[in-house]
Amino acid sequence: MATREEIALLRDARAGEVSQQLTLGKRYLFGDAGFQRNPLSALYWLHRAASRDEEEAWLLIGSHVPFEVVTLVPEPLRLCVWYERAADAGVAQAGLTWARLELAHRANPLKPSLPRKALAALERAAHAGIVEAQWLLAQELKKAGIATGAPQAGLATVQAAAEPGKSANPEALAWATRAAANGVAQAQRALAERAWAQQDTGAFLGWALPVARAMEAQYAKPGSASRMPEKDAVFLARCAQALSGTSESEAKERKRFWELAAAAGDKHAQFALGAWFANMDERCERNAKSARKSNYRKAVYWLTLAGQQGLGRAWYALYKIHMRSNPSGSQHRVASALRYLERAAEAGHGPAQLEMGKACRRSERHQGTLDVRAAFWLQKAAAQGEAEARDLLSKIASRAAPLPWAQEAQRQLTHEVVNTYPLLAARIELAALFGLTLPEALLLDLNAADQGHCLAIDIRSMHGRSKPRLILIETGQERLALERIGRHFANIDCGVAGPEGNYRQRSYLARKVLGFSESGKKHNTKMRGQAI
Repeated sequence: MATREEIALLRDARAGEVSQQLTLGKRYLFGDAGFQRNPLSALYWLHRAASRDEEEAWLLIGSHVPFEVVTLVPEPLRLCVWYERAADAGVAQAGLTWARLELAHRANPLKPSLPRKALAALERAAHAGIVEAQWLLAQELKKAGIATGAPQAGLATVQAAAEPGKSANPEALAWATRAAANGVAQAQRALAERAWAQQDTGAFLGWALPVARAMEAQYAKPGSASRMPEKDAVFLARCAQALSGTSESEAKERKRFWELAAAAGDKHAQFALGAWFANMDERCERNAKSARKSNYRKAVYWLTLAGQQGLGRAWYALYKIHMRSNPSGSQHRVASALRYLERAAEAGHGPAQLEMGKACRRSERHQGTLDVRAAFWLQKAAAQGEAEARDLLSKIASRAAPLPWAQEAQRQLTHEVVNTYPLLAARIELAALFGLTLPEALLLDLNAADQGHCLAIDIRSMHGRSKPRLILIETGQERLALERIGRHFANIDCGVAGPEGNYRQRSYLARKVLGFSESGKKHNTKMRGQAI
């Protein structure tokens, strides 16, 4: 129950007596026997006193009312004036709160940096040793791209300086380093990320390990790692990657980081942990130096999770494990391994695409068919820089290289010929583009030959002396031209029962229109005697 003194104090404060408002604000701010500590009520009465030019009121606000309390009142920016005055009077903490209010509740959220005076107050707070101010100042200097001692800069100048791609502000970096050295985790993490981008492993570990160890303690409880944010999991995975693991303690810490990041769902950590259990290196090769016993059950578990997230090398590692653990050559195990290999290749893993190309080549040679699937995977592997894939690809497929006869024939395709014999004109253009012989050009079933990545040339059913071969489709221009030519043959039977007839009829038409003999030689032109 309130005493008479307390009732009188409240009555006088409500009546507008400044001294009583100040007294009531102090009692709520610090608490006493009659008033429980209530920072929000303290701010209310101190604000009323400060509005009547009571200096002690705004000094108390700047010194003892933190940012978290001010944000609970309506229109917190109207209280910035008290923090500004307190900062001018030398209260360092007021400069930090003022800066935070400006940043969090400014009228124009697109404004790129603090007002110059607020930035200067924040710098004084940083110099006073307030670590939160040091980190906030570093962020603002980086954003503005200017030093606090620089001449007054207009909004356009500050906006231009804050554009992406600007070099690091030395002063901002210095303050961030100071904040990090004083234990500000956000600053440590920011400097660690900067070192990672610069590939400075030593500096990265120096700043990252304290943060990573704090994360480890935070998520030590079983099952809590599943709630870890993705960015934290990535950070832990990078820490594990950066640790060399040369000492026993480093190796144990590295494994713990991997386990936490993997449990949080980071696919790279899942792969690394699975490879560690399987005694594999980053290239999925057996680590001969390791004396640890492999745990394939755990390896398969983590690698499968990584593969399900689209990491091709995880499927490739599973392929290697299945092949390694199948000394008897069981067909069931081989088929299972090849499924993993195909998944890895489909996910874009270059070495897996190379292996897949080799496997398809062996299978297709055994079946006596063209190496269409082998060419598909070898072409993809070659595009990722696999030199062996390029060598193998050159052995099973040729590149488009026009032959002289087709180029000469194409020059004779007048507008009248194209309109009268559109299918023949399309075949001549196809031959000129991909280097087909005359029999191939006349007999090719384009609908069946177009495999997407290559042309499978096989006309043995109508021309027994020919040899089947593959021609690669390597450029977008070739693909567009092929699709345009292919539209002429849409819904058309390209066989002997189709409108073009058999080989004799087609060659007769070519002789009639273009002057070619059945052997593919041009009569009465410069091409006389040239083999087609």
